Amino acid sequence: MFLHTLGVVLQLLSLGAALNSRSNTFSQRCSSLVAELQIPNATISFTEHIGANVTLRLPIGDPSCGRSSQLITTDLCRVGLNISTSARSSFRMEAWLPQNWTGRFLSVGNGGLGGCIQFEDIEYATSLGFAAVGTNNGHDGMTGETFLNRDVVEDFAYRALHTGVVAGKDISKTFYGKTHTKSYYLGCSTGGRQGFKSVQAFPGDFDGVVAGAPAFAFNNLTSWSSHFLPLTGLQNASTFVPIGMWLAIHQDILKQCDTIDGAADGILESPELCNYDPAGLVCAPGQNTSCLTPLQADTVRSIYSPLLASDGSLVYPRLEPGAEATEAPFTYFQGQPFGASDWFKYAIFQNASWDPLSLSPKDYDLSSRLNLFNIETWDGDLSAFKNKGGKLIHYHGVADGIIPSSNSPRYYEHVSQTMNLTSDKLDDFYRYFTVSGMAHCGGGPGASFIGNSRRNSASLKPEENVLIAAVRWLETGIAPDTITGTAYRNGTVSSGVDYKRRHCRWPSRNVFSGKGDIKNEDSWKCVLD
Repeated sequence: MFLHTLGVVLQLLSLGAALNSRSNTFSQRCSSLVAELQIPNATISFTEHIGANVTLRLPIGDPSCGRSSQLITTDLCRVGLNISTSARSSFRMEAWLPQNWTGRFLSVGNGGLGGCIQFEDIEYATSLGFAAVGTNNGHDGMTGETFLNRDVVEDFAYRALHTGVVAGKDISKTFYGKTHTKSYYLGCSTGGRQGFKSVQAFPGDFDGVVAGAPAFAFNNLTSWSSHFLPLTGLQNASTFVPIGMWLAIHQDILKQCDTIDGAADGILESPELCNYDPAGLVCAPGQNTSCLTPLQADTVRSIYSPLLASDGSLVYPRLEPGAEATEAPFTYFQGQPFGASDWFKYAIFQNASWDPLSLSPKDYDLSSRLNLFNIETWDGDLSAFKNKGGKLIHYHGVADGIIPSSNSPRYYEHVSQTMNLTSDKLDDFYRYFTVSGMAHCGGGPGASFIGNSRRNSASLKPEENVLIAAVRWLETGIAPDTITGTAYRNGTVSSGVDYKRRHCRWPSRNVFSGKGDIKNEDSWKCVLD
């Protein structure tokens, strides 16, 4: 017994020594990397080894980024650098190189006006064995003040991401001594647009792309998101809808549209079929509380209507009913300018004094016509990406209160028409999934945990995780038919799973069969009308 125990101890000590030796070798390799890197137009700021289960204190940059620390869950080599893109512009980026490298490379995207490295997404990727990179997209912080410099706008539109991917692959190859096997992209919102920009303009950058709630049709999206201030007016305007009314509006929407999908569960599976009319909330004679004036009801009707140009053509689709239960009221309906107005102020008009309340249809036209550096990201021909064997997963939460989900099927149909491919043919390389009850990139009242980020991940099964689904599709040929989302009780993971639901790929929609428990995923089916 003693000899057996001694043998086990010696084995453990030997294993520990081997692991320490490997860790030391990895750490030394990381330290020596700075002398080996030769990235064009780059200044290497640092390389450092970080062990697993360490909370990394991040340098305090622009406070609007809101990232002061990041928990690291795997041993990695962290590389920071700055790359000049012109005589008056540059971007910061980081490459995180895990010791448990799978041979895969991944770039993450940004959000909003996008001047923050999304360390949390880089860490998520490295925990799964990807060598991962991310940039500040050419400027620091979430405002557009630096867009007075058009070189910075070019970085934001496409250049920072693409240049960072090229540099990141070079860093990975130098560190590991061999080229990556497959290259992936993961991003949502602005990051969704960046993913589609890569597919459209730089099809060689990635083999697999996961792009959520994409901010494509960018110029028109910024017109749409900025038009709510002149639509509602300030809080003292007769057209302004009090924030407290939006709960009643939501309940009225559910009353009219919740059962379109066959189930009264508080979740709209197909809000595009909901033609909401707020007439029932208009104040009766003598009533002046908990109701809408006729002017306010017209405001609500306009909110759930497409935005049109002065000639009647479409600028941008409507906000979908159901989004009022998530971010929309607190983002767009408070009688205050939205951050996207900075696009007009600094990039379009280059006038820091421009008044967002003055936005008009002629401004929509100007922004669309300028289309700075083709930031619209609306090219419909994805042939180069398709022909190289690329795989694209596109998802959008249909309760998104920031970027309407109604724009995503519009782009899907644009690709279908441009490439003259039916949905069956598009399925070979491009699949779009609607996620009911999901707010902007996560959250919301539905089964919205789909693995598009660590904080929104319930499982690493490819059926339940969009990133792992993309890996399986690309590397084994097994394409995702549905994406299963998870909903937790009270939206809190610690409270346990409430239910799961399979989300359908377009153009199918989810319908309750009429039999069984509404919370049973098998009680729902994807139907093609």
